[in-house]
Amino acid sequence: VAAGVFGTKERSVIKSFNKTGIQDIAKQQFQVAKRVLAKGLIPIIEPEVDIKAPNKDMCEKELLECLLAELDDLRPCDKVIFKLTLPTVPNLYRPLVCHPKTMRVVALSGGFDRADACKKLAENAGMIASFSRAFTEGLNAKQTEAEFSKTVDTACQMICDASRYGSSSGAFQEMYQKVLTAEGFIAALDQSGGSTPKALKLYGVDESEYSGEAEMFTKIHEMRTRIISNSKFDGSRVLGAILFEQTLDRKICGMPSAQYLWEKKQVVPFLKIDKGLEEEKNGVQMMKDMPQLEALLDKGVAAGVFG
Repeated sequence: VAAGVFGTKERSVIKSFNKTGIQDIAKQQFQVAKRVLAKGLIPIIEPEVDIKAPNKDMCEKELLECLLAELDDLRPCDKVIFKLTLPTVPNLYRPLVCHPKTMRVVALSGGFDRADACKKLAENAGMIASFSRAFTEGLNAKQTEAEFSKTVDTACQMICDASRYGSSSGAFQEMYQKVLTAEGFIAALDQSGGSTPKALKLYGVDESEYSGEAEMFTKIHEMRTRIISNSKFDGSRVLGAILFEQTLDRKICGMPSAQYLWEKKQVVPFLKIDKGLEEEKNGVQMMKDMPQLEALLDKGVAAGVFG
């Protein structure tokens, strides 16, 4: 504190899958973090998962649950930074990225070379780099100053680009504040296969004007594009827009649909994930099974949807 530092870093390592051990690591990390916070500093919590750990993916899932549980025990005003191993499953740590008590989630390289570390980082929205070996890779005491500077420049640019590609936390927070506080409404533009013919008919496009499902979805995308790109449709009155998966896969004015909504219109993108309704039973219609839900959610995260 006297020296003017902003925060601290404390590292521990998970070597294999053991629930008790992982829970103990999380508890110890947060015990230290609370002492750091009490001094007005920001703790960097680093429970590293060894990249060679057996069942690395299971270690990471258990760690995530433990970290979220410990976060809930912090005061509303507390903020922490997490430094974590790049996960086996991309975007596993998204709940930490989006948590109101998280300042940042940064990734350690953990033994991956720079190219692999940057590739993996770019797959994880909201995470930025905090690389050690991957950052200093290629530096040599025998290099001339020009060679040394070029190597540092290459490392900085490569890691910064990967961090920029993966980092959506700033945009997410802007979207969060808009949905929480701004005036306006959420436009439902998520007509799917069953409701699309009716939506097109109301729009003045008869079923005789298209042949088959592919042409039908092209027609409905043209309608959505016309609405969204219209000068009267923008974030001053429209908070968000719910998109159908096929809309997410397509472009509006040359840009991916979700990106266009936010960057050009300041409209928060949402994604329809249900696959329609089951037959009525016991007075209700349940949602159909969603076996590919995880993959769809990963696609949504990568595309920059808010919810």
